[in-house]
Amino acid sequence: MIARTSVRAAVLSALLMPLLPPRGALAQDRSQSRSMVSSKQGVVASESVLASQVGASILERGGNAIDAAVAMNAMMGLVAPMNDGIGGDLFAIIYEAKSGKLYGLNASGWSPKGLTVEHLRAKGRTSMPGRGIDAATVPGTVNGWEKLLARFGKKRFADVLAPSIAYAEAGFPVGEVVSVFWKDSEKVLREDAATAKTFLPGGRLPMSGELFRNPELAWTYRQIAARGAAAFYTGAVAAKLLASSKSHGGTMTAADLAEFDSEWVEPISTTYRGWTVYELPPNGQGIAALEMLNIMETFPLATMGHNSVPALHHMIEAKKLAYADMQKFGGDPRFVKIPVEAMRLKAYAAERAKLAKRHRQRHYVFERGRSGGKHDFSDSKQLFHGGLRRRDHGGRCRFRVAQPWRRILLRSRERQRAGRSHASAAYDHSRFHGKGRYARGLRHHGWLESGAGARPIRIEHRRFRHEHSGGAR
Repeated sequence: MIARTSVRAAVLSALLMPLLPPRGALAQDRSQSRSMVSSKQGVVASESVLASQVGASILERGGNAIDAAVAMNAMMGLVAPMNDGIGGDLFAIIYEAKSGKLYGLNASGWSPKGLTVEHLRAKGRTSMPGRGIDAATVPGTVNGWEKLLARFGKKRFADVLAPSIAYAEAGFPVGEVVSVFWKDSEKVLREDAATAKTFLPGGRLPMSGELFRNPELAWTYRQIAARGAAAFYTGAVAAKLLASSKSHGGTMTAADLAEFDSEWVEPISTTYRGWTVYELPPNGQGIAALEMLNIMETFPLATMGHNSVPALHHMIEAKKLAYADMQKFGGDPRFVKIPVEAMRLKAYAAERAKLAKRHRQRHYVFERGRSGGKHDFSDSKQLFHGGLRRRDHGGRCRFRVAQPWRRILLRSRERQRAGRSHASAAYDHSRFHGKGRYARGLRHHGWLESGAGARPIRIEHRRFRHEHSGGAR
């Protein structure tokens, strides 16, 4: 066990605490609340009771934390289609107790090579769309699943996908929260015939508690269970993905899918009041969470009182400052230089903290082209410089599995908020909930301007991975 180490500030107590309750916890009065969950074999947690039940069943059958996490991710893609699924991306941080080492996996897909500025301008676009076929990128989740299972898992795809296949075919009761998203999304779900066929069975909304089936997703999972990720990126599923993309005017090609491969990365970290906090490096936004903590560490939060107005004000200001840096310097590190080390410096955080106003909010946290401090960020001046309107990011889910010998924090993102969870889910017009993933045109498709004073930046037309949100929340 690690006594004072955390993979995320948000899971300090949930992920790395001992599985058996400490002595002090036993003395707490829980007679009027839920009892603490204790286990010798492991604990799972997700946003769905059904998904957690699936994860626990995998552990009971001899699977480990990685097996359970993949099984839960697949189940969440079924029961919460507005947030999760195989049409999106996956990020994971794994702690292996026997080696004491952390492993990071970045399974975020790139944009199609054919998604050029000329293609978008021909459609009358002046900025990157937040939804629709041109907002869709290569889904990375399935490749990420395979990497996790091959390196750390004990079970096969067929084992971990079996519960989701069974529920997709037999049906599951629609949850109350999910039913609200369904209702709010009815208009956009009806805009596409295939989407409506899947998510509006019989031409109407499924109600809370009503049985919902998704046989097409079951078919897709069966293809993956039988052939692995190859079925998704080069096989029968890929053929459906490409056909759907073409029918909607997309640019995805077989090469875009076949050439994708997720990558193992080294987690980055900072310290916060004695804790070591780990995140994944860019193109994710974990660097912003680390900078937030560094800035917050300069404030005397303990003297302000828990959840007091001053404490919340200072934390919000820290987030604004960190997100401003992330907006300015974030991107795909394979194509742009990101000052990761400089952004993690305690001295830089102290300078940024000086910009926080004690008694009122600060509206402007960045002057154009300036970093707000003495640290040299000149090597990143070619990066994003304001002016582009922010798009809504897609949904995401987080779930945790902990065992005495291995733990995993897995974050899945359905960037397209796909309305269909079956084979063509990734390219369906982002129907569900009417929102798309966060997109930033200047970084991905040079000379594309949006917003007053936007500065065009020349970038070659190559595949880019989009920057992903997922900082502390």
